Amino acid sequence: MKKILFIILLLSAMACQTQKKETMSEKKTYKFTNDLIHESSPYLLQHAHNPVHWHPWGKQAIDEAKKSNKLMIISIGYAACHWCHVMEHESFEDTTVAKLMNTYYVPVKVDREEHPDVDKIYMSAVQQLTGRGGWPLNVVALPDGRPVWGGTYFPKRQWMQALQQIAEMWQNNPDKLYTVANQLERGIKAAEIIRPNNDQKPFTKETIRQALKFWKQYKDNKYGGFNRAPKFPMPSQYRFLLRAGYQLEDADILDFVKLTLDKMAQGGIYDHVNGGFARYSTDLKWHIPHFEKMLYDNAQLVSLYSDAYKIYKEPDYTDIVKQTLAFVEKELMDNTGAFYSSLDADSLNKEGDLEEGAYYVFTKEELEKTIGTDFPLFKEYFNINHYGLWEDGKYHLIKKMSDEEFVKQYNIDLSDLKQKVKQWRYRLQKLRSERPRPRLDDKTLTSWNALMLNAYVDAFKTFGTPNYLSIARQNADFLLAHQVKDDGGLYHSYKQGKSSIEAYLEDYAFLIKALINLYEATGESKYLLKANQFNDYTLQNFYDKKSGLFYFTHHNKKDLLTRPMETDDNVIPSSNAVMAENLFKLGHFFEKPDYIQKSRQMLHNILPKIKSYPAGYYYWLNDMLDHLGPFYEIAIVGDKAAEKASEFFHYYIPNKILAFSLSPSDLPLLKDRYVAGKTYIYLCVNNTCQLPETKVKEIIKKIKVKL
Repeated sequence: MKKILFIILLLSAMACQTQKKETMSEKKTYKFTNDLIHESSPYLLQHAHNPVHWHPWGKQAIDEAKKSNKLMIISIGYAACHWCHVMEHESFEDTTVAKLMNTYYVPVKVDREEHPDVDKIYMSAVQQLTGRGGWPLNVVALPDGRPVWGGTYFPKRQWMQALQQIAEMWQNNPDKLYTVANQLERGIKAAEIIRPNNDQKPFTKETIRQALKFWKQYKDNKYGGFNRAPKFPMPSQYRFLLRAGYQLEDADILDFVKLTLDKMAQGGIYDHVNGGFARYSTDLKWHIPHFEKMLYDNAQLVSLYSDAYKIYKEPDYTDIVKQTLAFVEKELMDNTGAFYSSLDADSLNKEGDLEEGAYYVFTKEELEKTIGTDFPLFKEYFNINHYGLWEDGKYHLIKKMSDEEFVKQYNIDLSDLKQKVKQWRYRLQKLRSERPRPRLDDKTLTSWNALMLNAYVDAFKTFGTPNYLSIARQNADFLLAHQVKDDGGLYHSYKQGKSSIEAYLEDYAFLIKALINLYEATGESKYLLKANQFNDYTLQNFYDKKSGLFYFTHHNKKDLLTRPMETDDNVIPSSNAVMAENLFKLGHFFEKPDYIQKSRQMLHNILPKIKSYPAGYYYWLNDMLDHLGPFYEIAIVGDKAAEKASEFFHYYIPNKILAFSLSPSDLPLLKDRYVAGKTYIYLCVNNTCQLPETKVKEIIKKIKVKL
């Protein structure tokens, strides 16, 4: 029905296009100014000098639309979005397009990273209308904000035709638009309904096995990932597959995950010069990305490769983590410990024009001159040939094989090769330093910072590098100093000394998770206590007793068409799935069985969706693994507790929490367990503990990881 209405809408609009052309041209035009110049979002500021009269999202824009009885254009994107820039250049910088938009609409620009709640609602509408989504996301809405039409990127001619047709319909037959709006509104709200599942049957390994069978249908056995393009890293999805493959002893899945990690690390999606990963690959072999680098991708990939190292012991994974974090510290971190959001795909070329990938790619002549006498070996290593050719005679570095395979084929010592690669990277870094850098989105988001904070802790636990833990502490201290409101809640965004925007569920979920992880690494109870405080705040202000899940927005936010409830896992896990994990772990830390029961109920409520489409609920499946088999509580007390804890970090034990203290502690897992001059390790399940041990290896023998 929705698609039928959509077709009727377009056909009707086309029919009245020729009939009312004169009426449109006679309508009075106005002179406007662009309101984005007062914003702090880099994405909005990119559009601040467009001839379009952009408004930022908010009550003022909606009031203006209602007052003038105009439709709204709600255009959503983000600073690093390549196709957002293309549409801006083709349409929003064009005075003819701007005149059409300004005359008949109230145009609104939204940074989806600042307002993910707005993005979720209008993305849902576009997916209902077209069956797909993406960015830029462009929606036409009634003056009250209800959507009636939308899509993603539009070429200039198509954009103008659509806007003219819809404007004519608004003048001549608005009832059709109200009909579409009413039906879309019902569809959007229906999509948010989660019904409690009262079937409390125990979770089983068979659900996990069936999910793995689903993934096996689509895996690419040559390049890793899934057999389609574009290819997204989906790091937290592979982190689940890694865990499930290991715990269920599925060699096929473990081989697939390793192949994927190897090919991503060898591919052009990974920056072999400066480190760090681009958002996705446009091809099957992970070669050509759109070149934007996002904080959230790199955070989750660091966690993934850190976990993977514990299982595969692959030396290259150490380098990937080290180089990626070096990139983050150089390009995406300020001196306060805050992390920025992204680097743009586009940068200035030699002609001074913005060009996708200009900062990252090289001509053969540039490489020959820069590398010098080593170029014959270099070109084989990084495929300066047909395999590595991008376009217009430009190459993007990509490897075909591991270093171990390469030295065997080319008869060179491994240590000599690594030294050469180090020199090549240095020379290419110097060459790049002479180029204009990609544009930086320098806003700080609490949720994405929490992901990177968590990544630094994961890297510290695996590799033991003290600087990783130091940076994690610094970032946590920044967030707790600047992003906490007077009422104990959080802000979502920070820029130039100003905290702003009411935090979303994702901010609380990811920060709680990161603080729990930081507590395990440091033994400093302040982080665990703060995590529990944020958890209590979230239960008070986001929890829905009827569905047993959390809303995405604070209960006091009432300016949206509906109150979204995020349950689907995407490139970033759903905030509800992460909250289910947080409740489960905090329930064990603080001996609160009601937390664990809430976590279990959340999982039961999503179980029908998990079974119908496992790939959309990978983090929920990860939560399910927590509920299967034994889940261990490891408590260490004594003056050598930190040393003992660090020994545990080298083992892959996903089904555990760890608490330690060098002195007496009131935390439930540690209380009354301190003995002066001794360091004891307690292994517990559901707060029932075995006799204490003094050696980590003795505890490891008693832990069952595989199901």
